[in-house]
Amino acid sequence: MKAVERAKLVRSLRQESRRLRLLVLVIGFFLVTLTFVVVSKPDALLFNLNGRLSVDQAPRSLLIRQRVDADDGAYRRSADTLAAATEDSKVVDDDDAGEEANAKARGANEYEKRVLTSEPEQGKKAEEATASEPLGGEHEEGRKDLQEGHQEHQQHKLNLPTVSNYTIHDAAEDSDNGKQEALDNMEWDKALCDLSNFRANVCEMRGNIRIHPNGSSVIYMEPAGSKRDEQWKIKPYPRKGDELCLSHITEVTVQSSKMAPECTKYHDVPAVIFALTGYTGNLFHDFTDVLVPLFTTASEFNGEVQFLITDMAIWWTRKYAVVFEKLTKYPLIDFNKDNEVHCFKHAIVGLHAYMEFTIDPLKAPHNYSMVDFNRFMRRTYSLPRDALMALGEIPKAKPRLLIISRQRTRMFLNLNEIIAMAEEIGYEVVVEEANVNSNVAHFAKVVNSVDVMMGVHGAGLTNCVFLPHSAILIQIVPWGALDGICRIDFGYPAEQMGLRYKHYSIGVHESSLTDQYPLDHEIFRNPLAFHKNGFEFVRQTFMDTQNVRLDCNRFKPILLEALDQLNQ
Repeated sequence: MKAVERAKLVRSLRQESRRLRLLVLVIGFFLVTLTFVVVSKPDALLFNLNGRLSVDQAPRSLLIRQRVDADDGAYRRSADTLAAATEDSKVVDDDDAGEEANAKARGANEYEKRVLTSEPEQGKKAEEATASEPLGGEHEEGRKDLQEGHQEHQQHKLNLPTVSNYTIHDAAEDSDNGKQEALDNMEWDKALCDLSNFRANVCEMRGNIRIHPNGSSVIYMEPAGSKRDEQWKIKPYPRKGDELCLSHITEVTVQSSKMAPECTKYHDVPAVIFALTGYTGNLFHDFTDVLVPLFTTASEFNGEVQFLITDMAIWWTRKYAVVFEKLTKYPLIDFNKDNEVHCFKHAIVGLHAYMEFTIDPLKAPHNYSMVDFNRFMRRTYSLPRDALMALGEIPKAKPRLLIISRQRTRMFLNLNEIIAMAEEIGYEVVVEEANVNSNVAHFAKVVNSVDVMMGVHGAGLTNCVFLPHSAILIQIVPWGALDGICRIDFGYPAEQMGLRYKHYSIGVHESSLTDQYPLDHEIFRNPLAFHKNGFEFVRQTFMDTQNVRLDCNRFKPILLEALDQLNQ
């Protein structure tokens, strides 16, 4: 009996052992499965939860999907509503043939807002009328420190995908081709277009994009299951709010859709769509409206980018052909005459633009600045001088002074006297006139050969982009409370290029307006009051009908200060 009981006990223990091993196997399998789900498939777990994780709690791989709710309302405002927002519209004169047509096209209200709202801030610097402090090494180092600090800040903060900041680098580096394709086709929870910039509306997309010029449309193909339905009307020229100017610009429709024409041409490079007509033909607007924004938008692609141009002016693209050749390796596409359906994986509609004739390094891609643009223009036109050398290091060298002359408005009435005075104190003087017919390459070489450039406020001063680093720009400001707008147009941009800037405001006795009005006239006692009369009056009175008779004794110290700086 004992043997039988012992046998039963042994069998019972063996059965219990089998059950225990089976239980251990089941538990082990469950733990392995749970680990796989949690570690390898976080999306399946997270997106079955009610609500969403905060940005701080979300895994890095999911950050590219998070929505910037705080900015969403701004992005989704209609273009029609924002078109009436505050605009920094321009008033600039030029010797160009198309100057009068451009001038009449600009809105009076926009000019009035610009002048009147800028004067209080500009009044703080009114006492610097005769000569402003140049941009020295400390200013340049401070700007670089600001940029480096901003870059360091950017490295430590979470980068979410917005229209102007598309950041999936971390995910892309850790993914294979299949995962990257999934990312490209992912439904991004963001608006296609950014309407927050006061100068320009810009749309940027990545994924399956079809551009159909014949239909004036850019279609972002939505993945299956997407419920997004967006449509934006964009005029890709950076004069937002200037309705008269934009009335001549082709409107491009940017929309999300699950249906689009079949592709007829495929591209492996990004697309940039922009307009030319606007105010181009005026040298200042050639740069502030097109060349500077185009450099800011397209430089990061190192030539691997396709330009599609609406309202193309062939003569203009030929004039700046060498610039286009540096920015793109591909033939320009005339958007208004093209019948293809172009397919891209990355497209930008519109150009990044900031204040007049400037680049904001804290907002621009790769922190580009006007120093970069100045360098780019010198290299584009193969100019020999990148920076000035102290005159003391060059035996028997005379500083070269370029005087920009004008023939129709704001002329120097005593040009010969100015030349004689400058030569007397040691300058070698060069006189050139800039107009629409000027050969850009020739003028660039002349400008690059001088140490100091001076002229009355006007588009000719735009040629300062060809000056070597640390050269000196002197702007002569006509009578009429124009100091603010003159600083905005050329003073601040010159300093941001790394040039040394001097600002000389003429006195009443230096203005030809004294030949038209008595000295006790309000135009001399309170010129700012006349800005309230609107654009046409300001232009006709203070720009189109005024010439300058420079007081050489009063102006001479400015040239002597410049001479001292050149010898340092």
